[in-house]
Amino acid sequence: MTAFEYRVVPAPRRGQKERGLKTAEDRYANALQGTINELGAKGWEYLRAETLPCEERQGLGGRKTVYHSVLVFRRASAQAAPATPVAAEPMAQPGQAGLSASRGEAPAASRAMPSAREAQDIPDRPAPEVTAKSGD
Repeated sequence: MTAFEYRVVPAPRRGQKERGLKTAEDRYANALQGTINELGAKGWEYLRAETLPCEERQGLGGRKTVYHSVLVFRRASAQAAPATPVAAEPMAQPGQAGLSASRGEAPAASRAMPSAREAQDIPDRPAPEVTAKSGD
């Protein structure tokens, strides 16, 4: 499977003036085309445009939601993993012993469980001596 890296850039807010473009739509399309062509020349593939909400501070304690238009581009990642399929391990048959984590390991039921002391890796040491004093 091909891995992609993505780049998100703000969409142009205004059109670009150019000779022969009279309407606002034509100028905006020209600005959009320039952005897409600029990133396309650098190897980015135009994917889509999105309008996303963003919560911004307003005044001292107020917040308001503002919508931003962005352009999404992608290109194949340089660190893409090879697309070779990985073979799955065969499943255990009903008559076989229990499953294990790896092929070389014994089934979990046949392995001895470590004692609490071994599991915590506590070294063996004698218990401290307790002496009682006779009362006053």
